[in-house]
Amino acid sequence: MNTQNINPITKLDYPDPDVIYFDGAYYMVSTTMYFMPGCEILRSYDLVNWEHASFVYDRLDGTPSQKLQGKENIYGQGMWAASLRYNKGLFYICFVANDTHKTYIFTSASIEGPWEKYTLEGFYHDNSILFDDDGRVYIVYGNKNIFIKELTISGEKLSDSDTHDTEKLIISDADDAYLGYEGSHFYKINGKYYIFLIHIPKSTGKRTESCFISNSPFGPYTGKDVCDDDRNYRSSGVAQGGIIKTPGGKWYSILFQDSGAVGRIPILIPVTWDGDFPVFGKNGIIPEAFDIEDLKPGYDYSPLISGDDFKCDYSAKATSSFGFKPCWQFNHEPDLSLVKRDFAKGAVTITTDKLSSNLTQAKNTLTQRTLFPGCASSVLIDATNLKDGDYAGLCVLESCYGFIAITKRSGNYYLVMGKRDITSGGIFGERHDDEPFDEMECVKIDTPIVRLQADVEFDNDTAIFGYYEKMDNATPKKLGITHKLQFKLDHFTGARFGLFIYSTETIGGSASFADYKYLT
Repeated sequence: MNTQNINPITKLDYPDPDVIYFDGAYYMVSTTMYFMPGCEILRSYDLVNWEHASFVYDRLDGTPSQKLQGKENIYGQGMWAASLRYNKGLFYICFVANDTHKTYIFTSASIEGPWEKYTLEGFYHDNSILFDDDGRVYIVYGNKNIFIKELTISGEKLSDSDTHDTEKLIISDADDAYLGYEGSHFYKINGKYYIFLIHIPKSTGKRTESCFISNSPFGPYTGKDVCDDDRNYRSSGVAQGGIIKTPGGKWYSILFQDSGAVGRIPILIPVTWDGDFPVFGKNGIIPEAFDIEDLKPGYDYSPLISGDDFKCDYSAKATSSFGFKPCWQFNHEPDLSLVKRDFAKGAVTITTDKLSSNLTQAKNTLTQRTLFPGCASSVLIDATNLKDGDYAGLCVLESCYGFIAITKRSGNYYLVMGKRDITSGGIFGERHDDEPFDEMECVKIDTPIVRLQADVEFDNDTAIFGYYEKMDNATPKKLGITHKLQFKLDHFTGARFGLFIYSTETIGGSASFADYKYLT
């Protein structure tokens, strides 16, 4: 089919994609960092529409920082840039976590798991695994300096314990790059070895995709840029990702584009060939419309975002998120002893067990991605059991967050709009923010049961907060200010809606959330 307005394909934050085809379906893995369950895999039959297929892990290593204990966190860290491969009956996932400085391998006979975990000895940044047709296995990795190393395979298990002397530097970036080569994707195609890489030349300041080719896995490699286009959007280049061949013989690439506060969104590009080199789009320019091969016409995809009445228990499904719909992820590893479900009433009650300086330290914040180019959500909150100094509500989560919340002060309930602007560190922000939010407006309310709403618009990266005074579908009133959202490297992920509670004076307060609506 010929499809118009294909891109961006998910309209959601799914960065660092790697894609494979297996048994009639495409599977894409992306970076989930500090959100749990982690390492999400999506499924598609046309490379345009995607649905949730699996989480690779519920919890990674259960460290204090992964659990948001005290003031520890793994914002901007956690799992990055996984390599997804299938070999002789097993799916393989390989990625590093920048907080533990480990390289993890997960394997499963089914894309839905269960997944078995082990680690390699080395730390292989932005790696890509290749199972060669002669039975040898390689891993390519690095930043600026790109290395290859041979791995051993015993039965089904990969190891680097006795292959240290096989490491070789194969590609280096010049010093005139803002970002050196990284984001490796390694393939063998028609007897030749291909490495795809992202970089940012100083000459353009734009993310660019490069391709290097060799007759041997250890080189020498020759290469060039194959995609240098920003789709006329924010001068933000499209790069980092893999290529895929359809059963019908067509080739495509899925890369990502930095898209402001919403995050980094996958872009689909048709690929043709000029001799041995791939040609992305039309001479490196991404077309607005092109042919798509649909393997399952008429298939009804499950949405990647969703409202929720919280009345269903999804625990029996391998694809669930701690018993929630898979569109939900917790900010860091949750403490489920503090999260209670009432399926009859359709309520989720979260209780605090620590004092927090601000929203980013709050445990058990339940999140969903925000949708490009704009969206809104609302939730009914019962804050009856707050303690003085507690805040519970609906946020747009990032380091420069904003929220609308109910708080309790001297036994009375108030509605508060708060925001946080990180002004230090530039684009690198402040991962260990310990400052309270800025209160923009506060109004006293006569009931602790209120519907809260937040709207986001990504042309200007702004969030608007409103509330209902009465439960009669009244028009929401704006509270506080229109808040400016910013993508920063301290969190390194797109803005998310979040249901949260945290305590500043006394632990043990709780809030209940019900009837969550996602508006697009």
